[in-house]
Amino acid sequence: MAVYTQVSDTDLNVFLQRYDIGGFTKKIPIAEGVENTNYRVETTRGIYILTLFEKRTNEADLPFFMALTAHLAAKGLPAPAPIKTKSGEFLGALAGRPAVLIEFLPGRPVMEPGAGHCSAVGAALAGLHDAVSDFRPNRKNALSITQWRSIADACRTSADTCAAGLAALIDDELAFLAANWPADLPQGVVHADLFPDNVLFEDNAITGVIDFYFSCTEFFAYDIAIVINSWCFDKHGKLALENARALIAAYLDTRAVTQSEIEAFPIFLRASALRFLLTRLYDWLNQSDGAIVTVKDPLEYRAILEFHRNSYSPFSYGFNK
Repeated sequence: MAVYTQVSDTDLNVFLQRYDIGGFTKKIPIAEGVENTNYRVETTRGIYILTLFEKRTNEADLPFFMALTAHLAAKGLPAPAPIKTKSGEFLGALAGRPAVLIEFLPGRPVMEPGAGHCSAVGAALAGLHDAVSDFRPNRKNALSITQWRSIADACRTSADTCAAGLAALIDDELAFLAANWPADLPQGVVHADLFPDNVLFEDNAITGVIDFYFSCTEFFAYDIAIVINSWCFDKHGKLALENARALIAAYLDTRAVTQSEIEAFPIFLRASALRFLLTRLYDWLNQSDGAIVTVKDPLEYRAILEFHRNSYSPFSYGFNK
């Protein structure tokens, strides 16, 4: 979450009149995240999250995101259901941007998770992967391996201003992944961005899984790798093995994985690390003046990538032999 587009109280009040949610009382900008503009909105009847979709989000994808979160919420998962207008629509427009109002979920992120948090996240991720078995819409991954080369090209001339040798590391990793990318593994709709700031806890129990705006049809094992990288490593690239073991064990208690998924796991860990290194690097090199946004350090993911480049076994991360 972040704030790129400023919204006046007057315009927001007009927008909210389309909904049956009471009168507008307060809005609070949310600075965390990097993609879209978000406000916490309070009314006389409750609390909601207002999201304005910025240029990186394809407006044509928004019905998919709304259908997905509505589906997951209906399945009993702690996903924020989109709020319909009085005329039954999910999507609107505000300040020149597509906009949606979604359910506010209680709780707070845990930014230094322990094994218990990781166990809860592993179970939630497996539950999500099971819950989409009857979700029919598909969405192509807009940030798949085929898109990483263009991001790397856009960053190449300036990458080494972030860290010496970074451009060469990225090119080497792209070549490795292109030559070793797996095929024909179990897939479905995945979250694709399940970082600690996208999971809410109260008393060590998950109360919300949020920010589904990277969700797409992808390999389930790749989604697991994204979560391992974001929940089980510190900023210096050190693996918290207890966290990884707890996360994987809880996942496997809900959803079985195939031997092919296990064998591909080290590749997906490298791929996930490269994906977030690249997008963080791009954002670090192209910061928006005047935006209220937390720019994340790309070098955290360089450290994680370098760890994976020296580790070749899925059993190093908690899978049992």
